[in-house]
Amino acid sequence: MRYRVNIKKTEEGYSVWAPGLPGCWSQGDTEEEALENIKDAIETYLATVEDLSEDKESRYVEVGSNA
Repeated sequence: MRYRVNIKKTEEGYSVWAPGLPGCWSQGDTEEEALENIKDAIETYLATVEDLSEDKESRYVEVGSNA
């Protein structure tokens, strides 16, 4: 899967977040480190969502873009 992330250089290094996943963010001393760290943060975020959805009635829907 691919997720769009935003990255910003700060005084402490780099801050990075996934706008499509509220509250999912990370940081790093370098841009490369920040991007590696956000991968772990996204995986943890998605695993947590899966755990919280366990035992809930769910459905899947297809979403597409005409662009």
